[in-house]
Amino acid sequence: MKLFLISIDAGIPKEVTEDFLKLLRKNPKDTNVCFIPTAANHPTIDDWFVKRDRDRLEDMGFKVTDVDLKQESENTLSKKLDGFDMVFVTGGNTFYLLEQVRDSEFDKAIKGFLDKGGIYVGASAGSLVAGLNIEPAGWKHNDRNIVNLKDLTAMRLVPFVISVHLDDKNIDLIRSCASKVDYPVIALTDKQALLVDGNEQRIVGVGEKHVFNMPRDLL
Repeated sequence: MKLFLISIDAGIPKEVTEDFLKLLRKNPKDTNVCFIPTAANHPTIDDWFVKRDRDRLEDMGFKVTDVDLKQESENTLSKKLDGFDMVFVTGGNTFYLLEQVRDSEFDKAIKGFLDKGGIYVGASAGSLVAGLNIEPAGWKHNDRNIVNLKDLTAMRLVPFVISVHLDDKNIDLIRSCASKVDYPVIALTDKQALLVDGNEQRIVGVGEKHVFNMPRDLL
């Protein structure tokens, strides 16, 4: 299973590009990307960053095709994903994204895609939904539960939760929130990513690594 979970919506940030290309193991020009902007497609979201994500991928040479989960089902997604090498899920509202992940059964389709050797790339909300749950989306109060989602269980592609946009201003808050839960937390800055390649799991990029409640064998 190959995953690349980043914090910022900026395509593949320059600080982690080299690590990403090593994970990809092929030329971007030969790589078809399923681009999922669903998290930003809610009317309450200012989606300016989606174009930045898409432009960055295209500038790197990737062949990018948009797919909105709201229009899909497990059956249609499974068929469509067969034509792609990589799935890129953008940021936006994490709660709305998780709702659409469930309604479309993307959580089922993506596991089949990964089993066939595909790569999952998440940015911001797209990274959070890959974890055990999306509770960290509400820790900094900048990601509102606009769909009144009750069950925050995510896709569970990795055995921990992801917190994004870590910086000096919110590190104490994240540390405090992490101390109140019993699951592992990986907090990423906008210059970092979590790379998963089979049994290998590591934080790449620049700056101090912040992990909480983490058994040594998980990272």
